[in-house]
Amino acid sequence: MAMARGRTGMKLPPEVNRMLYIKNLPYKITTEEMYDIFGKFGAIRQIRIGNTPETRGTAFVIYEDIFDAKNACEHLSGFNVCNRYLVVLYYQATKAWRRMDTDKQKEKLEEVKDRYGLGGDIDKEKERQLGYTPRRGGP
Repeated sequence: MAMARGRTGMKLPPEVNRMLYIKNLPYKITTEEMYDIFGKFGAIRQIRIGNTPETRGTAFVIYEDIFDAKNACEHLSGFNVCNRYLVVLYYQATKAWRRMDTDKQKEKLEEVKDRYGLGGDIDKEKERQLGYTPRRGGP
């Protein structure tokens, strides 16, 4: 799919796909409004709007055709909706998984720190144990 040829015979960059990730959405936007905005560029297979505190203001839009997604991404990036400028990106699963793995590793590290009573900041630990802030650098 990286170099798919389309209707006009042009090659698409490898990051282009049918799934768009939209950021900076108004929190109160409805699915119907999303279909109105994004449906102008082609047939939509699915829209998912974030509903948890971490995902509010974001959505995924999946088009039937890759060229419709490309057209929507080009035209709607920076589009003003309720005084908010949309950020429209191609969804990249590898980046999302990499970030999720990093978050899991941070959680595991915090669990180990808590289990063994380890601190994270050496200077804070010295300050707590010695009662003063150690100097850095020269004499």
